Amino acid sequence: MKKILVGAMLAFATAASAQNAKDPSGKLRQVLPADVADHVLATIADARSHSLPAAALEQQALRLASKGTKPVDVEKSVDQTADNMKKAKAALQKAGRKPTSDEITAGAEVIGHGVDGSQVSALAKSAPSGRSLAVPLYVTSHMMDHGVKASAALARVHDRLLQKATDRQLIAEENASASDNRPATANKAGGLAHRPATAPGLSVRPATPGRPATTPGKRG
Repeated sequence: MKKILVGAMLAFATAASAQNAKDPSGKLRQVLPADVADHVLATIADARSHSLPAAALEQQALRLASKGTKPVDVEKSVDQTADNMKKAKAALQKAGRKPTSDEITAGAEVIGHGVDGSQVSALAKSAPSGRSLAVPLYVTSHMMDHGVKASAALARVHDRLLQKATDRQLIAEENASASDNRPATANKAGGLAHRPATAPGLSVRPATPGRPATTPGKRG
């Protein structure tokens, strides 16, 4: 069962942040008030112009709207995620990397958890050459979701990267750790691969990037 969950998570990492060639305006205008839809679409267009994973923002807005999130909170969340994407891309580039959409989306999530851009850069600089940081960053976010402090989560992932741990190993280890620390009353089917399947995320979230932002975004 775990192999299936791990495989689903890895597949979702790429699918969730893939750019969507279709115009998102139709769907978003169906689920959001006109003024909010206009603002969200402008944010998505701006993200696309900066070569950010714009499709992840679209998916985030649609997911939040489908959950009944207040339109103003959908707008704030998308704004914050877009800002976090810019920070993540800059942090990864500062480390000498040419970040992929998956890495930017994962970096945005970990920054949304309170990790500083300089910490993302430091992790990226120390990672083995050619090693994708998408899953390591998602795993870091997941650890923090389960109460691990940022410094400890980053240090643990850093050490495993130096030990050449694969994505599957990182996921399996974090799923096992989360399961061991889960309260007896919690959903036993949990784990990294069971995070909401939405953009910024793996089956494993992105984002959510995707939760309402703790720091409201501002209209431009």
